[in-house]
Amino acid sequence: MIKFLDLHAQYLSIKEEMDAAIAGVIESSAFIGGPAVREFEASFGNWVGSPHCVGVGNGTDALEIAIEALALPPGSEVILPANSFIATSEAVGRAGLKVVFADVDHQTYVLDPESVRQHISAKTSAIIPVHLYGHPCDMPALMALAAEHELKVIEDCAQAHGARIDGQTVGTIGDFATFSFYPGKNLGAYGDAGAITAKDDALAKRARMIANHGRVAKYEHEFEGRNSRLDGLQAAILSTKLRHLDKWIERRIAVADRYTDRLTGIAGITLPHRGNRARHAYHLFVVRTAQRDALAIHLKSRGIETGIHYPVALPRLAAYANHPQAQVDFFAARMGAEVLSLPMGEHLELDQVDEVCAAIRDFFKS
Repeated sequence: MIKFLDLHAQYLSIKEEMDAAIAGVIESSAFIGGPAVREFEASFGNWVGSPHCVGVGNGTDALEIAIEALALPPGSEVILPANSFIATSEAVGRAGLKVVFADVDHQTYVLDPESVRQHISAKTSAIIPVHLYGHPCDMPALMALAAEHELKVIEDCAQAHGARIDGQTVGTIGDFATFSFYPGKNLGAYGDAGAITAKDDALAKRARMIANHGRVAKYEHEFEGRNSRLDGLQAAILSTKLRHLDKWIERRIAVADRYTDRLTGIAGITLPHRGNRARHAYHLFVVRTAQRDALAIHLKSRGIETGIHYPVALPRLAAYANHPQAQVDFFAARMGAEVLSLPMGEHLELDQVDEVCAAIRDFFKS
């Protein structure tokens, strides 16, 4: 079996280090807050290149807190890509704001700045670019649009730990950036966890207060907040993994390069594109083919796991059946029937990648 993702193999590769980190938190009983959380916030903020990092319960909470901290006008519009996980749009709707979908670039599958421009109105208050699959959005173009129209920008970096555009790491460009540490991410916890990064001192302080019951100190609550805190165990786990993350991302890039080398030239399959200005973090390696389902069955028969991210574009979900853009002919909606995620991660040996590629070649030959 060639696994799509192998978290157990990852654990075994750092077992001694990880076991010691977990045991240290248990020994100290610092389960909420404490040194492990402070260490991770400092080290992850430094790794990203952001002066502020706030650990929270999960990536969805990170989005909701960032939106709340920006105090966007009630009922205003927030533009986001039509291809993403529902957490991106869900956070906007739950904040009492209006979701506006824009299309994605046909090559990189991330938010298309020209489509964003076409959807900006007098009611637009913010843009949420999603660095999908690990490929960074064209942030210079999006930030220029935001400046032109006085819009806020929240980077959704849930799938893009370590991605860069024009040499700048994602998570350092917008007003806020949000991260998910869901176990399957490039940097994953052993449960749910998330973080917010920010450049502005006041915004970072407000985000931290919102996440911790609106308080600045124990029993000193300036407003009603919520409870969304990164716990000590997850922080220790993440700090341990963070020390290995750069080499893991480099391995993902090597795996992606191998796929690209071995699969280039096969008629009937479209490989993921990596822009010249981009460092793709390859959270996923997503190909497109009109024979997606048949290819997935074929690969399964050869002992190769695959995934689909995402089969249904956001505007076509039942949750948005009454949305005015539900039936718009977005490219993002059409690509949903074709996308297939191949095995990706530092667990893969290059001969396993070759085996996957050979199975794909056999399928298209037949």
